[in-house]
Amino acid sequence: MLPDSSHLALFLSTTLVLLLIPGPAVLYIVAQSVEHGRRAGLTAVGGIHVGSTVHVAAATVGLSALLVSSALAFSAVKLVGAAYLIFLGVQRLLGRDGNRGETRAAGERDLRRIFRQGIVVNVLNPKTALFFFAFLPQFVDPSRSAAPQIAVLGLIWIAVGLASDGMYALLSGTVGAAVRSRPGFARMQRVVTGFVLIGLGVAAALTGRRTQHA
Repeated sequence: MLPDSSHLALFLSTTLVLLLIPGPAVLYIVAQSVEHGRRAGLTAVGGIHVGSTVHVAAATVGLSALLVSSALAFSAVKLVGAAYLIFLGVQRLLGRDGNRGETRAAGERDLRRIFRQGIVVNVLNPKTALFFFAFLPQFVDPSRSAAPQIAVLGLIWIAVGLASDGMYALLSGTVGAAVRSRPGFARMQRVVTGFVLIGLGVAAALTGRRTQHA
């Protein structure tokens, strides 16, 4: 059930602007794409948006409202997500994430790991849940049933997100292909990726309950 054309046009334009602004998900996608190639970046995109599907479903049935209203639930999700990101970052810095410090194209096992991590990174990001809860209802027609409209708007968001994040994956993968063979790049990439993940974890831990952006 779609909103009227004027609301839909506003939703699409706002969605596009917001998705083009790099956030934690984009940073994760770019890191995987630069290090392992475009296939890994696109795999990360898939994982991230499976996580987005979970948030859209939660917003549709009202679970996001529970997360927003419960300080305990919000804190639990926030701290688990932050700890997971920091754990990934420390593993990366120590070279214990299965890559052993080398930069190479991702194999099937790596792709499965990247996909799973993408899902967890997005599902355990409480800012994403808050964002969907605060953003999607603004474009709902109050004269009609809200849940179907939220579900459709969420699916549109995911479709646009797949396109925009896929663009980031392809572009960063192209850049990565040009620099991966340079001496010292593998070590630099490992350190940068590790600190990016740790930084994202710290930022997630410091997220306030009133944050309204993904």
